[in-house]
Amino acid sequence: MFKTKGYAAPAPKAPLAPFSFERRDLRDNDVHIEIQYCGVCHSDVHQARDEWGRGMFPMVPGHEIVGKVIGVGGKVKKFKVGDLAGVGCMVDSCLDCKSCKEGLEQFCENGFVGTYNGKNKDGTPTFGGYSSNIVVREEFCLKISPKLNLAAVAPLLCAGITTYSPLRHWKVSKGQKVGVVGLGGLGHMGVKLANAMGAHVVVFTTSASKVEDAKRLGAHEVVISKDMDQMKAHLNSFDFILDTVSAPHDYDLFLSLLHRDGTMVLVGLPDKPPELHAAALIMGRRRLAGSLIGGIEETQEMLDFCAEHNIVSDIEMIPIQKINEAYERMIRSDVKYRFVIDIQSLNA
Repeated sequence: MFKTKGYAAPAPKAPLAPFSFERRDLRDNDVHIEIQYCGVCHSDVHQARDEWGRGMFPMVPGHEIVGKVIGVGGKVKKFKVGDLAGVGCMVDSCLDCKSCKEGLEQFCENGFVGTYNGKNKDGTPTFGGYSSNIVVREEFCLKISPKLNLAAVAPLLCAGITTYSPLRHWKVSKGQKVGVVGLGGLGHMGVKLANAMGAHVVVFTTSASKVEDAKRLGAHEVVISKDMDQMKAHLNSFDFILDTVSAPHDYDLFLSLLHRDGTMVLVGLPDKPPELHAAALIMGRRRLAGSLIGGIEETQEMLDFCAEHNIVSDIEMIPIQKINEAYERMIRSDVKYRFVIDIQSLNA
């Protein structure tokens, strides 16, 4: 067993605090990673505060994990000691159902095993990346290019793949007009990725203060979505819209901006059911869809694409001792655009 330092939520809504535990001994197909950085996702807050109602405590959050391989099992083929490696939102799945066999482990018909707040197949809890090391089966480890800033790569393991997967699945390509609704942790990655795919990118935001930043990130146009004249100027013109907003908002308004056969994909999770009028879909044969993360193969593809195009997340580095403050700031949208924990701070 490997002794591990971390930070955990000891109970629902309790502040995160130092927590010691043990990782399992290496099995034949396991990779042991010394964690160097871990991104902070808004879902960490929801789960640590049991806002989704299925928390297992104590809980060690974190599913945007990057670090260095320090040990491998006897049958591991893709990794060796010294390699850079990452772990995203999943650490296991059945690998046998139709979805898993198609490389879509995120839709495992028997349920994937979450990197934290989940249960391993032996019934033990999974603990995430707010910790000094992690042991993961080889099939769920990802190769990280040394060309990129390692800390800024960490959020790609969730925010990156969450936005890349729908852009790839709906075949966003050069010359298409693509909208990105919201400019937060997800939205800023959607802008960078869609731009790199050759799309004409339009950001929708409620905040005029974000206009210049949106353009810096790669947006060709920025629309203030509260300004109906600006919105009307884009009616029936978009091939694809990526909606990253988790606050309740008017889906019909954005659907009206799609041209015939256009698609709007939701990756945000509003806490209230939306109102939706069928006419917004029927009148233009438009589609409203949703997307989760991506499978392991697609996540590796995303990481390779980001290395090729020099894409990483915009981050603010924090010591782990500032995690509770970071949660409060994230709730206020006071971060550009993703917090990343320097895991070396565990030794402070």
